[in-house]
Formats: sequence, C-alpha cells, structure tokens
Amino acid sequence: MKEIILSGMRPTGKLHLGHYLGVIQNWVRLQEDYNCFFFAADWHALTTKYDKTETLRQDTLEVVIDWLACGINPEISAVYVQSGVPEIAELNTYLSMVTPQNWVERDPTLKDMVKMLHSKEGANSHVSYGLMGYPVLMSADIMMFNAHAVPVGIDQVAHIEITRDIAGRFNNIYKTDFFVEPKPLLNNCSLICGLDGNKMGKSYGNDIKISDTAGETSKKIMSAITDPARIRRDDPGNPEHCAAVFKYWKIFGTPEQVENTEYECKKGLRGCTDCKKQLGDIINEKFAPIRERRSYYEKNVHEVTEIIRDGTVRARAEARKNLERVKDIIGIYR
Repeated sequence: MKEIILSGMRPTGKLHLGHYLGVIQNWVRLQEDYNCFFFAADWHALTTKYDKTETLRQDTLEVVIDWLACGINPEISAVYVQSGVPEIAELNTYLSMVTPQNWVERDPTLKDMVKMLHSKEGANSHVSYGLMGYPVLMSADIMMFNAHAVPVGIDQVAHIEITRDIAGRFNNIYKTDFFVEPKPLLNNCSLICGLDGNKMGKSYGNDIKISDTAGETSKKIMSAITDPARIRRDDPGNPEHCAAVFKYWKIFGTPEQVENTEYECKKGLRGCTDCKKQLGDIINEKFAPIRERRSYYEKNVHEVTEIIRDGTVRARAEARKNLERVKDIIGIYR
C-alpha cells in the first residue's frame, strides 16, 4: 500500500510560475510514488474573502485546469474541491472539541492571515469565527484521509505541527492509535521572486502566469528590472544585482547557459535586452506543452468537471470510511 499524501491550494484564479515551481511540479513527481489527494480549498478561501465570492466558482476551475495542464494525472491522483467532501466539516467539529484554544491562537498560519487581513482592510477589520478555526479545519483536511505526509516548503513546516499535535491529542484522549501524525515532505524549492525582485503574486502585478501566452511572457520578461548601475550595453554588469532576471536564469537555464550568461554580463559582452529576450525564449519553450494542455482543457471544461466529480467520489469514499471509524472511537450514537 502506498502512503497517502494530501495537499491543497486556495482557489485564487489562474496560477503563476511561483505556484508551479514551489508546489505543482513537486506534486507531479510525488504522484507516481504516493496515493495523492489534491484539493481546491474553497472553504479556506471564505475565511478571508467570505464577502467576495463573485469569481469563486470560476477561480476554482482555473486552479484545477492549471494543475491538469502541469501534469497532475487524475487517473492516479484524486482531484476534488474541499466543499464537495462534507465529511471534512463533521471531522472539523470533532477535532475542535479536543483542541485547546491557545493552540489555535499561537498558530503561525493564523497569525499571518490575521496580519494580512488587517493590512488590507485596516485595524478595525473583524476576525471571523471561521478564520479563528482555520488551523483546526486545515488539520481536518489532512486527518480526514489519515495522510502520512504533506508536501510543504521549509517556511511552512510549522503549519503541520498543529496537525501533529491535534492527532496526538485525539489518540491520547480516546486511547487509540488511529490517527497518523503526518510529517512534512519538503520540496526544497525556494520561492521564486516576481519581475520586480519581490515575492511573486497576482496582487503585486509582478507575476508570470502559467496561462500567459508566449507573447505575454516575453513582454513581461522584457519589463523585468536588471542591474540599475548598468547604463550602456557594453558596461560590465553584476548579475546578482538583477532583481529577477539572473535568478530566473538559474531556474530555467542549463548550467552552461547560466555560466555563459554570468560571464558575458560581467564582461559587458551581453546587453540586458538580448539577455531578457533569450530568457523569455527559454521559459516559453519549457511551458509550451503545458500551455497546449491548458488550451485543451479550457475548450473542454466538461472534462474538468468530470475529473472533479470522479475525484470527489474517490475522496468521499475514503472520508466516509475514516469518519465512521472516528465516530466509533468517540462513541457517537448511530
């Protein structure tokens, strides 16, 4: 039996290169060796955007389309939408009864989300009951399938700790070893910066989307900031002072290409315009097959809907089985 892996994303619309490099390409590798459950976390989206749901349904579809385009295989991985598995909400209720309040309040994920909410909506913005319960719901997502591991970046390891704590507390209270204490599965990929050198994000206007055309991608790369001290084409440059371009070269170029780019830049043999044009061509070549698959799913949304439906059936079957066991352990009347 393969170990179970679970991971999800809040549906925020079309995904960008940061999502691909930091999360999705790792999922694609893992699905060959693990029993994978990947979900669009629409309930989690409501924790901070409960009053902005006009595009939630379409955003959910866009996220799943990007996953499929990047290589998530629904024949071997269950792809579903969180709200399609109501058993998670019931498990969330049971887990909330055994989780101490101070565990939730000190959770770093919750602190970050509250800080972000206040920065966007002001200090007087309200922290909802749903947002306060985010860490427990996140744990219910993982424990619903008794996942052995959760793929995360090094900066997200603390997010898994509360799930391990809740699983351990449940097992201790009810004298069972039913719940696995999931381990973080590191992807060892640092976050990709945006075109301006800061964190890549749609809200910052500095992202390159997976769904961007070759022309859009090239245009965005040409707008990227390079070494500000370099005025003329033949001025010696410092690649490390490029806000994003040389970092992208390190990700998408071959070792030989990276070495050559660095040498020519430092010697003033390569202009920034030529450098960015070549980089754009390399990125477009890598993403050409992904964009082709995405175009197919955009034209055949009914197939995406079927994939989600089939994935939900698979997810619910596993969830029901585990929930029945949890209710027996607790002693819920049935």
